[in-house]
Amino acid sequence: MQPMLNIAVKAARAAGQVIVRHVGRLEGLTVQNKQPNDFVSEVDHLAEREIIRVIQRAYPDHAILAEESGGQGRSDYEWIIDPLDGTTNFLHDFPQFAVSIALRHQGRLEQAVVYDPVKEELFSASRGGGATLNNRRVRVTTLKDLNGALLGTGIPFREDQDLDAYLKTLRALLPGTAGVRRAGSAALDLAYVAAGRLDGFWEYGLNPWDMAAGLLLVQEAGGLVGTPDGGHDVMARGDVVAAGPKVFKAMLQRLAQAR
Repeated sequence: MQPMLNIAVKAARAAGQVIVRHVGRLEGLTVQNKQPNDFVSEVDHLAEREIIRVIQRAYPDHAILAEESGGQGRSDYEWIIDPLDGTTNFLHDFPQFAVSIALRHQGRLEQAVVYDPVKEELFSASRGGGATLNNRRVRVTTLKDLNGALLGTGIPFREDQDLDAYLKTLRALLPGTAGVRRAGSAALDLAYVAAGRLDGFWEYGLNPWDMAAGLLLVQEAGGLVGTPDGGHDVMARGDVVAAGPKVFKAMLQRLAQAR
């Protein structure tokens, strides 16, 4: 395992231990609203501090972009951290949330870890080295089109998001598929595309920490990622489509019809 990936795994597992200790003990947690229906708990902060502690012990000069504490330092190496992707699920004891850690070097994603501490599933990838789930290689599915495909998505819930525009994309993509799932953690949704559990995924308005690790996982599992209009600036835009090559093409074609 690459040394930097090894540190990401160590940090993700340490954060996972923090999270699991609080599962089922939610009554006494301090919870705040970052904006309406967008929550942050003290577990998010505790897990993030644990991740940063592990990373800085190994690489004190690296920069960090973390969901709760923001940007720290300047370096060609930047760690992109979501300590608890799926906080709303966590606060409702809905067991679909994960730790997401990615490393970007000179603007290019190089290492990725998405860790589900409840199911003890560790998705990881190094650029050029493929993607794994608990050390077993994974690949995206090989469907030729959207017929029978199972898709994942994120439904807009913030006031600044355009629900009507999203519903047009849902109407365009749904026909002929096996259905659409909205599980509440983009990091895990992307990891599931990489592992072949979902055939494709699309969502609008994501932050870098929501998707950085998942994007590399999909690419290293043989999939494609891009913006819904066929662009490549996913991290800057925050709008993403991810799938195996042929399903990806089919999704873009249908999304073009929805615009």
